[in-house]
Amino acid sequence: MPAEVISIVVLVLVFLVATLTSVHMGALALFAAFVVALAVAGESTDDVFGGFPGDLFVVLVGVTYLFALARNNGTVDWLIQAAVRGVGGRVALIPWVMFGVTAVLTAAGAVVPAAVAIVAPVGLGFALRFRINPVLMGLLIINGASAGGFSPMSIYGTITNGVVARNGLEGSPLLLFAATFAFNVLLSVAVFFLFGGRSLLGRREGEESAPTPPAPEEGGGSREALPGPAADSGGTAPAAAPGRPGGPTATATRPEGTTRTDGGGSAAVVEEERIVLTRDRVLTLLGIAALGVGALAFGLDVGLTAISVAVVLSIVSPGGAKGVVDQVAWPTVLLICGIVTYVGLMERMGTIDFLGGSVASIGIPLLAALVICVVGGAVSAFASTTGILGAVIPLAVPFLLVGEVGAIGMITALAISSSVVDSSPFSTSGALVVANATPDQRDLVFRRLMVWGMSMIVVAPLLTWGILVLPGWL
Repeated sequence: MPAEVISIVVLVLVFLVATLTSVHMGALALFAAFVVALAVAGESTDDVFGGFPGDLFVVLVGVTYLFALARNNGTVDWLIQAAVRGVGGRVALIPWVMFGVTAVLTAAGAVVPAAVAIVAPVGLGFALRFRINPVLMGLLIINGASAGGFSPMSIYGTITNGVVARNGLEGSPLLLFAATFAFNVLLSVAVFFLFGGRSLLGRREGEESAPTPPAPEEGGGSREALPGPAADSGGTAPAAAPGRPGGPTATATRPEGTTRTDGGGSAAVVEEERIVLTRDRVLTLLGIAALGVGALAFGLDVGLTAISVAVVLSIVSPGGAKGVVDQVAWPTVLLICGIVTYVGLMERMGTIDFLGGSVASIGIPLLAALVICVVGGAVSAFASTTGILGAVIPLAVPFLLVGEVGAIGMITALAISSSVVDSSPFSTSGALVVANATPDQRDLVFRRLMVWGMSMIVVAPLLTWGILVLPGWL
């Protein structure tokens, strides 16, 4: 059996064993990378360590560390209150505001993971506070990043248009941007209604849903996952029992803000005082702003910058840093880094080139176009979309030059197929959403994003192929 096929089979086994047993998928992936590297690929342990995504590790740790600190000192609560007042208290608009902010950032040139890293912690804070499904919020943030990601000024757009130009293919940067933006908007509309957006319509600040927790499909979590004193402080404290201080029918007190519920009826009225800016919150906001400016304007590494800001804040305000390191999403860090390490091994073994060569041998251009879109989506779900765009597009060049398949339609379909799978929890954007979910919601968010991301590997190529490639009008 070819080594490339063995690596694919082992990856499938990793998912299967981790699903059916209690073995942690990340640890299992590291074990698989170690065994396959030595027994099949002929690599050394140094090669395996060389494939460990140190940059992704630092991003996940740094961002969750910084925003755990921001939750501890009440800065996230202040941001949530200010943003909701900015949209007139319309809860249903909050996910779309996050979509728009992320799209603007990436369209202006921000790297997609950097934009998601900055917006996701705040967006997930909104979701927790207002009982918005965290999967809904996370997907709209990721889709917003992809929507703006193919502007002529963006990283994805620059890479795609550059590959097209170098290979002498017909291209249209504005059409690429418009098509990818429209697809992500429509996809987000579907996400909105599939993951509980209907229940948000008409809701305003001060109106909470019924005390009975919503079903997972609509509300995205159990009773412990709903907003409360423990969740507002970072989500690590156990839920209080009913009738005890902090329980569902009790009065919850927070710094500079008080929430009171009547404990009955189909809706509870919430009266909340304005959360004021304290010295620690002002410093935290300045730190978050420094992270955004450093990452977006000066190209500083998101993870290292986030850790630097968090360390400085911890030194200046040590009281707000207690227990913050425990809130870092360590299981998620192990999971994502383990899978990415194994996928890196597959790339070094030539598995990606092997798949590309298999596609190139297909003699039916339209079928080959569909398969390339599927391959682009499948690989990008586990690896860097930035790298995949430059590697997969050339696979389509031979039959695009013949003219049997429209170049603009094919490139656009491939771009969409390779980017919408960023919602996979094994991609950087998806991993950031999982890492910033509260601990009691994290498993649920991971499972939902995995199902959604894996479904996009098939759904997005079929839709884009059927609309943009098959008719031959582009």
